[in-house]
Amino acid sequence: MSERGTKRHHARERALEIMYEASIKERSVASVLNDLPVRPDDYVVLILTSAATHQERANELISRFSIDWPLDRLALVDRLVMTLAIGEILMDDPPPTAVILDEAVELAKVYSTESSASFVNGVLAACAEHLK
Repeated sequence: MSERGTKRHHARERALEIMYEASIKERSVASVLNDLPVRPDDYVVLILTSAATHQERANELISRFSIDWPLDRLALVDRLVMTLAIGEILMDDPPPTAVILDEAVELAKVYSTESSASFVNGVLAACAEHLK
């Protein structure tokens, strides 16, 4: 992985951590960001901002393509990983979709259940295809 790829991977991990904290504490991502003693990397903020901006659209897409799995029944980390990925896809100048999907699958492998990676991959692939 290139240096830029490694930095972006760490940025996605940090974005997931912040989004998870916001969700668990039932606070906005913006308030969690504002309370951090050190501002995260610009790409972390960019991903989080895009995910927040496109939250409703992400929820619609995840609900539509996670067949037989209502949004409130999805594992929290899976939902957050997919929301971040959709937010990243919908950015003004996003990385290649394949990179975003690969990174989301890796996050699901590391931070969620054994079956999460394939679930996240399937839902996000359908979402990405729909967004083309």
